[in-house]
Amino acid sequence: MQDGHRHDEISFRQSIDGCLEGAIGEHGLASSKHAAWLDRIAPHVEALKDDYRTGKLPLLRIVEDERDIADAVAAYAKLSEGAKTIVFFGTGGSSLGGELFAQLAGWNIAGVALPGQRNRPRTRFYANLDGGTLQSVLQSLDLATTRFIVTSKSGGTAETLAQAIAALTAVKDAGLEAEIPKLFLGITEPDKPGKANGLRTLFSKFNIPLLEHHTGIGGRFSCLTNVGLMPAIARGLDPRAIRAGAKSVVDALLASNQPQDFAPAVGAATAVALSKEKSIKTLVMMPYNDRLGRLAAWFVQLWAESLGKGGEGTTPLGALGPLDQHSQLQLFMDGPRDHYLTVVRVASEGVGPRIDSELAKIAGADMLGGHTVGDIVSAQSHAVPEALARAGRPVRTIDIAKLDEKTIGAIVMHFMIETILAGRLLGVDPFDQPAVELAKILTKERLAKGA
Repeated sequence: MQDGHRHDEISFRQSIDGCLEGAIGEHGLASSKHAAWLDRIAPHVEALKDDYRTGKLPLLRIVEDERDIADAVAAYAKLSEGAKTIVFFGTGGSSLGGELFAQLAGWNIAGVALPGQRNRPRTRFYANLDGGTLQSVLQSLDLATTRFIVTSKSGGTAETLAQAIAALTAVKDAGLEAEIPKLFLGITEPDKPGKANGLRTLFSKFNIPLLEHHTGIGGRFSCLTNVGLMPAIARGLDPRAIRAGAKSVVDALLASNQPQDFAPAVGAATAVALSKEKSIKTLVMMPYNDRLGRLAAWFVQLWAESLGKGGEGTTPLGALGPLDQHSQLQLFMDGPRDHYLTVVRVASEGVGPRIDSELAKIAGADMLGGHTVGDIVSAQSHAVPEALARAGRPVRTIDIAKLDEKTIGAIVMHFMIETILAGRLLGVDPFDQPAVELAKILTKERLAKGA
């Protein structure tokens, strides 16, 4: 079974053949079972269409907006004047989507920068709260040429507030208090009477500009809002192209006549069916491209936090090919039969240095001679799913012809809709995260006792 999206220059194709009994034997889904799960997901696909038409699910409508992009572009242009470093503070979904897009432009890959990147301010993300790290960072930065973008939807995220307050204090101690409105930018929800928003209150006191966080789209689903697009803008990517790619998936949803026509529905039905019919407990996301490394990390949060409720869900695991062929593949191939892999491949034939045949022969690696490094990676990314299938291990492949803004926009919308549909098929709310609230409450109690 092949399914995918093709609109303009966007091109990626999903195949779940490696999950079916016909390809992997008794450990795969029987065609009749798979068809039954597609039938079960059909009402949820129709409900999603209604969510678009009624505006009930803003995520599906954000792809048509442009005003917030114009506001973000203008805010970044003003903030970045005279800047050498842009620091992003935010945790979880307030950071991972932006990291995903920034990496498309080469962020966090040493020695890789798209044309023009070297003339832009450096981009740093501090998504995890660590006292030693934050102290070292604030001491080492040239604060006069550093800009801070701080994101918290509620404005009450303790980790982010701690980072923001520490940065403000460091700037004040450096004698730059008068410059604070030029050095900081906040992204948080608009003011709501009767609802506290610590970040808005704090930044308003210092006359720091604020962009409005979309009230109907939060956390792990916010990568297509200004939260995720601001880092894309900082790295010189086209935010409108990202949105256009995402829109192609929404268009495919509205044009679909049955679940089989819509790749995210096929993906959701397959994942849930493998969980219920074949006791699959772990879902592995394994892209074969350095620029998609943070895609795996973003997907892990998306899947785990959306579906892990009431005893439901499967455990997502991020991997990177071909690197993790040398660390995790042994488990996937020969460990417990509870793994389902998604292998994301980017066309790479002919890309990179060509391996000298004589040197390859001396090294005893004749088979590498004459091939480019991209040829080798392509061979690996096709051999691994074939090996998994032969071992009776379910595997899905997603093939990307051209990795650019439109394609990455389509990919993230695909996975968000797939996750939403999987949640509804499981009978859980994919948008809340009730279990983590207890840890927040206990953290506050411990701090209060120690105060």
